[in-house]
Amino acid sequence: MLTGVRIVFLGGDARQLEVIRKCVELDATVSAAGFDKWEAPCPGVSLEQMTVELLSNADVLVLPTVGCDDEGNISALFSSERLTLLEEHFAALPPHCLVYSGMAKSYLRGMCAKHSLKLIELLNRDDVAIYNSIPTAEGALVMAIQNTDFTIHSSKSMVLGLGRTGFTMARSLQGLGANVKVGVRKQEHYARAEEMGWKPFMTSELLVHVPEVDLIFNTIPSMVITAQILSRISPNCLIVDLASAPGGCDFRYAEKRGIKAMLAPGLPGIVAPKSAGIIMANALVQSISDEALIKGDE
Repeated sequence: MLTGVRIVFLGGDARQLEVIRKCVELDATVSAAGFDKWEAPCPGVSLEQMTVELLSNADVLVLPTVGCDDEGNISALFSSERLTLLEEHFAALPPHCLVYSGMAKSYLRGMCAKHSLKLIELLNRDDVAIYNSIPTAEGALVMAIQNTDFTIHSSKSMVLGLGRTGFTMARSLQGLGANVKVGVRKQEHYARAEEMGWKPFMTSELLVHVPEVDLIFNTIPSMVITAQILSRISPNCLIVDLASAPGGCDFRYAEKRGIKAMLAPGLPGIVAPKSAGIIMANALVQSISDEALIKGDE
């Protein structure tokens, strides 16, 4: 239970609604700013304006999955007003307040450090990343199906990177009957891919493996699909880049060659916001518990 814990939510998308509901269900005192367009607010939530006074009473501040940009602007899908976190807002937060975001850019990290506030990025948790890999893979498959004229079954599909998302992506393709190649950068990932029945290769040898590939799913957040690589790829190949923006593909050169390449970060919040919100909610509650903010654990 979160009885006695005062949680302030600032902005967000449909995922945030699930997180709010979970916190209310667990008896937290919940206030939310940036939700004036929420058509059916969850009972038990106090909808507020974003003010210094609101933040001064927070035990926990929860920002959207993408946090804020480097000017402090917060994405707020359910608000008609702009939300901007200024230094005065950080200064108003109590010293014990925990600041949560899915990920954080330099502005948010810098402000939290300056004001000695603990910042927790939930997407850095292994459990969150693994659970999120499921809607990511499902969304990537939907994109592949919608943008090709062939079945994934029997296709020559390639996954670049065998982290948490790459593993789920490769396994999902295998389950649909694709012939799966996996580009890896570590020997232990090579061994795991081989054990799973995939065809592994080192990404340093990518140029040799891309001809005749039908689908490429990239999860590596650095430039791996270069102009040189693209020059060897069939114009009929579809590239779905799942890495964080700006991705790992030379999109300009892909367009020049007539190759369809799509940057698709943040798929969980797009294709399965309810499931993605529940994942974030469970991680948030667990983290608050671990931080001993729940009354009786202090």
